[in-house]
Amino acid sequence: MQKIRAFIAIDIPISQNVTEIINELKETLIDAKIVETENMHLTLKFLGDTDENLIDEIEKIIKDAIIDIQPFEIILKNMGVFPNKNYIKVAWIGVENVEPLKKIAETIDAKLNDLGFEKEKRPFSVHLTIARIKSAKNKEKLIDLINKYQNTELQKIKINKIILKKSTLTPKGPIYTNLKEIKVGE
Repeated sequence: MQKIRAFIAIDIPISQNVTEIINELKETLIDAKIVETENMHLTLKFLGDTDENLIDEIEKIIKDAIIDIQPFEIILKNMGVFPNKNYIKVAWIGVENVEPLKKIAETIDAKLNDLGFEKEKRPFSVHLTIARIKSAKNKEKLIDLINKYQNTELQKIKINKIILKKSTLTPKGPIYTNLKEIKVGE
């Protein structure tokens, strides 16, 4: 049985506003790995090592989770860090109107448990990761940037598909391949 590293996500097309934040982030010269714009996504469920034979069953679970959901809109707004401003590991952009996403993610999580995938221990928290921070170098500039974008609406995005993705780790970063695209509202 062939195993792949997989996750369920929503691709995020990046607007000019978000591109500007990423450029400003680069200008801070923080010690970080900035996420490539073509790889930006919202993770609904990280599956990890997954038996390729389960792909069709996973697709059916996603379809069942969105059967009563029509395309909807989310809003990218604000900027923040995990776990906190004193010890920064991830820089992110926040997401509003997450109730449909939360419902989808929780349904998928529960149904995947029947296939042997471990249920999430933490509550669903959706965010757009834009950088993984390696050290505290120029941390103050990053905090200034976060403060600058508090309460700033950056982008509205229509959500109309959920994607099962394969992640291949390479020294230059992950390469994502879409395995299944499931349209919302069909």
